[in-house]
Amino acid sequence: MTARVFLVTGVSRRVGIGAAVARILAADGHRLLLTGLPGYDDAQPYGGDPDGVPALLAELGEAAGHVTADLLDPATPAALVAEAVRRHGRLDAVVAAHAYSTRTRLGELDAIEIDRHLLVNVRATLLLADAFATSFTAGAGGRLVFFSSGQRLGPMPDELAYAAGKAALENLTAQLAPLLMARGVTVNCLNPGPTDTGYAPPDAHAAVAARFPAGRWGTPQEAARLVRFLCSREADWITGQVIDSEGGFHRYG
Repeated sequence: MTARVFLVTGVSRRVGIGAAVARILAADGHRLLLTGLPGYDDAQPYGGDPDGVPALLAELGEAAGHVTADLLDPATPAALVAEAVRRHGRLDAVVAAHAYSTRTRLGELDAIEIDRHLLVNVRATLLLADAFATSFTAGAGGRLVFFSSGQRLGPMPDELAYAAGKAALENLTAQLAPLLMARGVTVNCLNPGPTDTGYAPPDAHAAVAARFPAGRWGTPQEAARLVRFLCSREADWITGQVIDSEGGFHRYG
């Protein structure tokens, strides 16, 4: 497989989907610019991974570099694309695995918190796509991969702002795909379903596991393997798709 250059966002915790994507792409010999915001995870109830980025970089070796970046800053997406090109001479694919998610329930909604969800999950992703489309010059094999959470398949009453933002990415997949296919770039969106990245407390973890026919959550590695396929040349003819890879998850129990 010919080595290519990837920008992967949402990489800070070693148990996360972004880290799993980084591992599988590095194992294939690709070069990576990873980015994340460890401070965001540190502030969440599940806690951060203080040694996550250094340990992951040590694991991946010379294949990967990491930039701490806040996607609330509108200049960040273009700066990340420019940095990938500066380091490696080109950029072949963007895997947007970042997410901003906090509790947003009806009757408790806060305008600033809604804005944060939309700015990170929607605006930053669209700006990443725009900057990448401008920089991509290879003529074929370009890849944009977004992540959603299956909002159209069922309600998320505790995460209304997150659901709205991620649903927008599913629509952007359909909007961008025909625009970028002519430039040699495919655009797809992956819904991995509930994925075990260590954020759920034990009672919630058990309740969600019971809603899978297999009795377990999805793993970051399973999501990463699908990203790997979508970014391969075997997936040249797949674009504009929202792919549900949920292991038969039952949203209504």
